[in-house]
Amino acid sequence: MKLVRRFLIASLAALVLGLWVAAPASARDTLADIKQRGKLIVGVKTDYKPFGFLDPSGKVVGIEPDLAADVAKRLGVGIEYVPVVAANRIQFLQQGRIDLMIATMTDTPAREELVGIVKPSYYSAGVDILARKGSGLKSWDDVKGKSLCAVQGAFYNKDMQDKYGATLVAFPGTPEALTALRSGTCVGFVYDDSFNNPESLDPAWSGGFDLPLASIDVQPWGLAVDKGDDKFMAFMSDVVKDWHKNGTIIALEKKYNVPVSSFSKQMNAEANKK
Repeated sequence: MKLVRRFLIASLAALVLGLWVAAPASARDTLADIKQRGKLIVGVKTDYKPFGFLDPSGKVVGIEPDLAADVAKRLGVGIEYVPVVAANRIQFLQQGRIDLMIATMTDTPAREELVGIVKPSYYSAGVDILARKGSGLKSWDDVKGKSLCAVQGAFYNKDMQDKYGATLVAFPGTPEALTALRSGTCVGFVYDDSFNNPESLDPAWSGGFDLPLASIDVQPWGLAVDKGDDKFMAFMSDVVKDWHKNGTIIALEKKYNVPVSSFSKQMNAEANKK
């Protein structure tokens, strides 16, 4: 009798384990959750002007919050913005604290293992350095041995150290990194050119700082959903395709005084080929 009981218990355990292994990566039906809740919860940057920042009244604004608002409008629901930074945006999505992440995230194979990155990409950006004049940076080879401020979680941080030999001082967000740059903690701030280029036009940087190096490592950006949520993934893929086709992203670049990127132009042209 004991042998039979042990066999049954072992068989049941094996069955449960097999069902667990065969289960999909995500059991979430985000679209249903959003509609039932009546609100889309989106993780966005609030320290990355003009893609996501706070206006003088404290309201979250920018290119990506506007894109998120368009998604909510298509779904016929309200919207809630949750501030995220590079170091926590993936975790917020995995933990179910947000439904969707539109937060200047570069699409990399490692990140595709963790979250569902929507295709096609909605934007792209490279890497450059906002540097103190007189820093001696004339080529990327000159970065070796230099102290650079950075933001935690940026995918290119490792290359800056291993490939280029820079010494990185990493901070949770851009405000801390820029404050350190101003105080002389580092000779430059290595970050996305989509941030550094408009930031360099701020009168606060005029005279003492510039962008001495050409951008490198241009990579696509992807908005993300919970991994395995195929229904929401397909919905967002159609949304991004529509943004490229109808020129939504180009219009937002113009709205926020960002030079229209070659990526946006190319995607718009391809989407409208007959």
